[in-house]
Amino acid sequence: MKDINTVDLKKCSLGIELGSTRIKAVLIDEKNNSIAQGSYTWNNEIIDDYYSYPLDKIWSGVRSSYSRLKEDFESKYSIKITIVKSIGISAMMHGYFAFDDEDELLVPFRTWRNTTTEEASGILSEKFKFPIPQRWSVSHHYQAILNKEDHVNKIAKLHTLASYVHYMLSSNFVIGVGDASGMFPVDSNTKNYNSEFVKIYDDLISVDYSILDVLPEVLSAGKNAGYLSGKGALLLDEDGDLQEGIVMCPPEGDAGTGMVATNSVRVNSGNVSAGTSVFAMIVLEKELSAFYKELDLVTTPDGKPVAMVHANNCTGEYDSWINLFKQVIEATGLSIDVPTLYDKILNQALIGDEDCGGLMAYNYLSGEPMTGFDDGRPLFVRALDSSFNLPNFMRAQLFSSLCALRIGLDILFEKEGIELNSITGHGGFFKTPVVGQTVMAAATHTPIDVLESAGEGGAWGIAVLAKFVGNKKSLQQFLDEDVFCDVKKVRIEASQKDCDGFDRFLDRYMKAFAVEKSAVDCI
Repeated sequence: MKDINTVDLKKCSLGIELGSTRIKAVLIDEKNNSIAQGSYTWNNEIIDDYYSYPLDKIWSGVRSSYSRLKEDFESKYSIKITIVKSIGISAMMHGYFAFDDEDELLVPFRTWRNTTTEEASGILSEKFKFPIPQRWSVSHHYQAILNKEDHVNKIAKLHTLASYVHYMLSSNFVIGVGDASGMFPVDSNTKNYNSEFVKIYDDLISVDYSILDVLPEVLSAGKNAGYLSGKGALLLDEDGDLQEGIVMCPPEGDAGTGMVATNSVRVNSGNVSAGTSVFAMIVLEKELSAFYKELDLVTTPDGKPVAMVHANNCTGEYDSWINLFKQVIEATGLSIDVPTLYDKILNQALIGDEDCGGLMAYNYLSGEPMTGFDDGRPLFVRALDSSFNLPNFMRAQLFSSLCALRIGLDILFEKEGIELNSITGHGGFFKTPVVGQTVMAAATHTPIDVLESAGEGGAWGIAVLAKFVGNKKSLQQFLDEDVFCDVKKVRIEASQKDCDGFDRFLDRYMKAFAVEKSAVDCI
């Protein structure tokens, strides 16, 4: 065990992020080192024909991840966690979480993954002359109105997952500006909901409230977002050890914590988060010259404008294939641990043909709005003369997971002339050294950096934002001077052959959309 004097809990910050497949809790010390962590594995369910997560699993997951963090900490330091400096909550962005005036859930949580709001998204984008993706809370709200759903007139609060958990822990109905920008358009000048769009929307909807009445109050990074309540402390720590009164930062979305975790809140910086979904965040120097329905326009946690390129599907399909390979190995009577299996199988992609030997794959576990698909079917197809082997197969799976992202990035790079020296990557896609970076560099034609501190991802990022509460520096200055000053990074630049190979694969991918459409229609 470590000397108890080596850690001062009053200088430590706790971050909890509810991701698509894992809830993770991280405790960082005064030097931003992760000193304890805990996690809980979960996945979405289909409830009432929507991708969702039940309330009971949200709380069992939050409690389990925190309980495992406690166990990890106590095994190292032999003291109980009763107090920390600050707490932050983050979660997957977007979606629809509607509650009445007694905080009762009106309909099951509808996550970002649902592609059921095409009509609302199209109408709002046209009315606002501003891209309103299907994932956004306002798209779900307006679609519910168009569908004449009974619950709409009972809404008292609309939450994101992060703002809901924060509210239950603190009783404060607030949200970080980055997360808010995925609910309803935010004006980066005022760092609040766009007042012009609020008026347009209120005139459009036939309900007894303004949209502002049911949206959480917007706060920028560094603001005090309330304190852990007694009820909240027990929700988090069933043992009753954690004290109430701990300051909390504004709840943020996973896009915002990804920007923080990669030190990508500076103008003309970019990061890409790749896991269950994949999204790139490019901090803009100026407004885009045109309206692009393929892009989200959101903000950093301190309110700078950001172009977000989001694809619904990334690692899920090749995760399924690797699980199948594990079953094959076990059927022979052998065994292999999962991390080693991933490393061995994914590294095969690096020795495949640059264009995957003619193989084609679609990783559409759900719809992919970026390419015009409201529904999806995972698909693998090959010609008889394709070079069918494991390296090419895995390379095709990895390439497929980034094609939709690349289509969106081409708008920024080719139509808007945005140039980046590098993009910083984080998420499960980069866990196997070299492979994820190399493939991402080939897909984006941009060098990819991975920071040694980004290993904990969003949970670490929201812990850093919790530590930032009350700080007088700008967020960028704080990150540069207090967080990333000594952090090392690894940069990988793809070869021209790899870049050209991805381009050839992407060309076939776009030409074969009819095959994917047929699969959706027939299966």
